[in-house]
Amino acid sequence: MTAIHGWFFWAALSAVFAALTAIFAKIGIQGVDSDLATLVRTVIITVVLSAFIAFSGKWSNPLALPGRTWAFLGLSGLATGASWVCYFRALQIGEASKVAPVDKFSVVLVALFAVAFLGERPALRDWFGIALVAAGVLVLALRR
Repeated sequence: MTAIHGWFFWAALSAVFAALTAIFAKIGIQGVDSDLATLVRTVIITVVLSAFIAFSGKWSNPLALPGRTWAFLGLSGLATGASWVCYFRALQIGEASKVAPVDKFSVVLVALFAVAFLGERPALRDWFGIALVAAGVLVLALRR
């Protein structure tokens, strides 16, 4: 698989869009309840993603998915919703340059959860990078 189609390319794009999400959201929630803003954002995501799936020919019957898939995608959806509500609330009362890095502590938690639940075994070098992320979050969160 070439670099342009590999996981790193898509992960880097995800980071760019996540950064834009924080900036756009911080501007967009001024004077608006953060929970209502989260709902508006979710509706827009639903419409755009539905159109993308329809126009790209990727539609299939979701009722044909296995029960286990539904259960874990459902849990993922609940976790996403809770994350968004918390993120928008934090953005509304805090600075984007402080909120977004703390939100990225999820990188550390994903590594820990992947070890605990998925049996992944990051190398020592990987743990060093994860520790640097954790330290960076602490530095940014504790600055005055």
